[in-house]
Amino acid sequence: MSKINGVYAATLSLLNEDLTLNVDKTIAHVEFTINNGCHGAAIFGSTGQAQLISVAEKINFLNKLSTKKYKDKCIIGTGLNSLGEIINLMKVAISLNFEKFLIMPPAFYKYSDEDVFKFYSKIVESVPKAQIILYNFEKLSGYRFSVECVEKLVKNFPEQIVGVKDSSYNLFENLKLDNFSVMPGSESKLLKGLELGCSGIITATCNATSQMARKVYDDFKNGKEQEINSKLCDVRGTFEKYNLISGLHTFFKNKDSIYENLLPPLRILNKKEEIDLFNNLEKLDFSLKSSMAA
Repeated sequence: MSKINGVYAATLSLLNEDLTLNVDKTIAHVEFTINNGCHGAAIFGSTGQAQLISVAEKINFLNKLSTKKYKDKCIIGTGLNSLGEIINLMKVAISLNFEKFLIMPPAFYKYSDEDVFKFYSKIVESVPKAQIILYNFEKLSGYRFSVECVEKLVKNFPEQIVGVKDSSYNLFENLKLDNFSVMPGSESKLLKGLELGCSGIITATCNATSQMARKVYDDFKNGKEQEINSKLCDVRGTFEKYNLISGLHTFFKNKDSIYENLLPPLRILNKKEEIDLFNNLEKLDFSLKSSMAA
């Protein structure tokens, strides 16, 4: 089992006008983020509208992705609340030779660390070959992992619980476990996280910032002076002024109008927000063209 390290984009899902998943263009976008600098991609996370996309579409997508060159660089988000559906989707993915999964505890209900331990225990018992990255995002799930809960899960399931995406930011400074990947959910935490021993990041805005994030990561690993970390954090901060999914789809819509399609209640930015976004990015000398530069 290899540790998960590096810069990962939580990739966008691209939809047809009838709001069905466009499998080929979504895969092409995944490949774009990797070709543009990311070590890998997390698919069907919150940024990929995971909770809004049907299980049937996800399975269809996985079947196609399993034939592609970067399949081993992909972490599969389940994006589901139902324990049974999570397990069934993971079993399909395992049959297609995917091994790494990003799993958030169910939303809506209130529960304790003990309940979360039981939830992941059931998943591990049912899909023991899976390598699971815990998804710590209290704003979406209503639950925030404690250090103690993560430590207990890793102690009991060291082969299956292999990392955490920390989007609540209460773990990355405090969690110290051997052979375990801690990956904050923002570029603004990348350099600090690396200095603390974190493994990298998994973030929404790496759809756009992949080259800069990769340079910050590589310069740290190579002991070089940081040149663009401040700009990287500023770009992240600009996108954070808006709903990240809306902002990123708006950012990419001039590349392909398919990015304008979002599942309700999500939407692209309105005209005023769009103008503000691009004006603020222009002040940082950051654009769609520069983000895709060779």
